Amino acid sequence: MSNLLLIVLMVAGGVAVALQPSINARLAEKVGFLQASTISFAVGTLVLLTISLITTQGSFKRTFEADWWQLSGGLFGAFFVTMTIIGVPRIGTTAVLALTIVSQLVAGLLMDHYGLFGMRGIPVDFKRLLGVALLLAGVALICRR
Repeated sequence: MSNLLLIVLMVAGGVAVALQPSINARLAEKVGFLQASTISFAVGTLVLLTISLITTQGSFKRTFEADWWQLSGGLFGAFFVTMTIIGVPRIGTTAVLALTIVSQLVAGLLMDHYGLFGMRGIPVDFKRLLGVALLLAGVALICRR
């Protein structure tokens, strides 16, 4: 996959992340927030299962060889989706996304610095801290009423 295609797909993924909380929050008005989270994951699971069964890449056979923490992504995803469903109607899509992005970057900065989960360590430096600080300032402006 070329870097250009990857960039285009990441931008599309970012747009999808921006759309998902508001769509799920509207669904929650009809069915409830836990039910909306469940439906969101069920639809996503069906789509991914279908694609996984059609494609020849990868295999489910080694799932039980994974460490417990390697299977926790779904738990974190469910928590995130549920929190966005609760947050969007109360503080708005922009505030939810701003808080999400800055908290992801702070967590990512720490994960990179310590090389967590066997990833390559990337030390915290002034430029990275300044970037996160500026994003924090932006979040403060966005969330301020």
